[in-house]
Amino acid sequence: MKFTHSCIVTENIKQLGSFYQDVLQIEPQIYGEDYMEFPTECGTLSLFSVAAQERLAPSSISPAVNKSVILEFQVDDVDREYARLQQMEIEWVKLLTTQSWGNRSTYFRDPDGNLISLYSPVSEKE
Repeated sequence: MKFTHSCIVTENIKQLGSFYQDVLQIEPQIYGEDYMEFPTECGTLSLFSVAAQERLAPSSISPAVNKSVILEFQVDDVDREYARLQQMEIEWVKLLTTQSWGNRSTYFRDPDGNLISLYSPVSEKE
């Protein structure tokens, strides 16, 4: 089995797509008005419109109410990314912290309220 995608279903795919393009600094692959993908080294973050989801499986999803999943992205330098993202209007949940298990991380929310973690492993030299 191979895990390939995490998909966020949203009411506003353009807004969320713009947000993730700015955060991830990845040009999305756009497949019409209802779907886009952000390919990463280990998997793909996809965005899908709630209208399209309703056509496929009516009443199967409620967008913008997630409170149980964290999308985690490993970055080369979380301090640098944190400084870059300070220019954006972001709801910060956890400021930069070095965790006891060896990651330095920060948490914030996307425009739909989904929780995102950016982290970097702390080197043994630190």
